Amino acid sequence: MIPRMSTSPASSLADPAAPPPVNPRLALLNPYPFERLRALTQGIVPNPDYRPISLGIGEPKHPAPKLVEDALMANLKGLSSYPATAGEPRLREAIAGWLQRRYALSLDPATQILPVNGSREALFALAQVVIDPSRPGATVVCPNPFYQIYEGAALLAGATPAFANSDPARNFAADWSQIDDATWARTQLLYVCSPGNPTGAVMPLPEWKTLFELSDRHGFVIASDECYSEIYFRDGPDAAPLSGLQAAVQLGRPDFRNLIAFTSLSKRSNVPGMRSGFVAGDAAWIKRFLLYRTYHGSAMSPLIQAASIAAWNDEAHVAENRAQYRAKFAAVTPLLADVLDVALPDAGFYLWAAVPDGNDIGFAQGLLAQYNVGVLPGSLLARDAHGLNPGAGRIRLALVAGQAECLEAAHRIVSFAKQLKTSA
Repeated sequence: MIPRMSTSPASSLADPAAPPPVNPRLALLNPYPFERLRALTQGIVPNPDYRPISLGIGEPKHPAPKLVEDALMANLKGLSSYPATAGEPRLREAIAGWLQRRYALSLDPATQILPVNGSREALFALAQVVIDPSRPGATVVCPNPFYQIYEGAALLAGATPAFANSDPARNFAADWSQIDDATWARTQLLYVCSPGNPTGAVMPLPEWKTLFELSDRHGFVIASDECYSEIYFRDGPDAAPLSGLQAAVQLGRPDFRNLIAFTSLSKRSNVPGMRSGFVAGDAAWIKRFLLYRTYHGSAMSPLIQAASIAAWNDEAHVAENRAQYRAKFAAVTPLLADVLDVALPDAGFYLWAAVPDGNDIGFAQGLLAQYNVGVLPGSLLARDAHGLNPGAGRIRLALVAGQAECLEAAHRIVSFAKQLKTSA
């Protein structure tokens, strides 16, 4: 016998005026730095005597390599095919070949490498795989200042971020000793960034040794963000930044246990619109990550895979790109060093400069108003931790445009800084 449906008010549809169900963790997310900067500058009318120059956003502006463009055009037939989440074997082999040439590393393309749609989405997604929010006090440790994806990934995975401030006295290295034993014991994931954003600092081997020992003691995974690794300024056998994978092998950890490294073509090859990179490391975590990504729908387009193969297999365009950055930094850094506390970084395409009066937001607002140059206040890239905001009093300058434009911006910054000192 079919039961009769109740017509009582209790069985009626939900109140249409009631708010829809939503993940409450979304409310924990902080506004992105550029969103906060827009709010801080929305009432400013820049001086029309100067054309606008932005040094705020770290978006590569050098031309994309022709070989990448040619590979895209030659593989349009790939539009007719669904790609595999694991990527084509040819792509994984090209990545393995690059890792061998760049770092003298031998990784299994089938089990230790996975293509991703840019390092940003992968950095976020890994936290969703690693974090067990049912464990009390689930924690993700991040450097401070930091790439905001780390914090957002932690919060949406159900973890609490903890921060290790950068130390200007040690080349802006993160002070991991600020994280106490109780916090390390709750830590499930550690984000590191080397070369660092925004500082450009490269982690040396002893720092990796410390972190590997902590990982072994407490069982957390290390996510090593290395997207700036191919932009560096010095020559010699140790000039190129050390990879976490390279450090692991040198320290007797060839299985890369609990280590995943992230690398991208965006900065290396000037193709941020391609959204192409890879993760590599611990085969057990690569297997889990592949399972997650199969459901998440993260397969890379066949066109992008073909273009990525061309990019990973060529170093000439990378050397040319690096030479352009070296020339810009060599021209701009001495100019700014006359009026700001700034020095050539280890690597990356940012200058991390202290402003004369310590007011990074005020400096950015005044510079935009009087000279029409946009920069990013350092305090927006960091969180208050251990009694201070380690980004406060500094600005991040992205030298991504052509040399002439960067030099023009530098001269305007010099004029503004001298004006501030005169009026002080």
